[in-house]
Amino acid sequence: MKFITNGLIVKEQNIGEKDKLITMLTESHGIIKGFARGAKDIKSSKCAATGLLCYSRLTLHKGKDTYVVGDAKAIKIFSGLSKSIENTYCAQYFCELATAVCPKEQEASKQLRLILNALHLLSENKRPMNVVKPCVELRLMCEAGYMPDIMMCKECGEYEKENMAFLPKSGQLICGDCFEKSELSDYRIKLSLSSLKALRHCCYADDEKLFGFTLPEADLKTLNFCAEEYIRFILERNFRTLQFLKTIT
Repeated sequence: MKFITNGLIVKEQNIGEKDKLITMLTESHGIIKGFARGAKDIKSSKCAATGLLCYSRLTLHKGKDTYVVGDAKAIKIFSGLSKSIENTYCAQYFCELATAVCPKEQEASKQLRLILNALHLLSENKRPMNVVKPCVELRLMCEAGYMPDIMMCKECGEYEKENMAFLPKSGQLICGDCFEKSELSDYRIKLSLSSLKALRHCCYADDEKLFGFTLPEADLKTLNFCAEEYIRFILERNFRTLQFLKTIT
């Protein structure tokens, strides 16, 4: 079976002297792996188009165990990422996270569009990394079926209070009054009203408005921490690229 699709290269692995095994996030088939013969040859049209973080037009053939890349042409190379080591590793973290949560062998146009928009903003330095990152983290989790329940306090139904907190183990909210009354020992992250609104925005906002918010630095740190901890508890794993990103920031 032969088909053509657009995809982002989220992982590349050298095979021998000339070939690559690449992992792609594609519109039509989600996360798939493909064998690209001769892709390490700089004279090959596949060379740049199968590089990490390149968005390409791909001609694929279905093999027994993997796909074979018949042709690849670069659509977009996010060269601006190289100007910032933080943005570069943030982009690689998006790739690692996408590989873990995006569907395999299924349509994934929403997830691909989300990450492409994020890479564009980082590459062109149009939005700060600590705004883009939690948007991608939480939106990918929502698309994967892990949308947190953050509309109201899980005990009393209160929508908004000064002393609300996020419970990353369950992805729920609880107000301070209910937390004290119930004598819960759950791990919680206290939220300001601004960070609570931003947390909801990341999950519920329309796509075209997703990255369009601002927050004080302290609230941005809280928002990023909420997203990271929620992913850590729900997926029960750490991400190598995120750990490195945190060491350099």
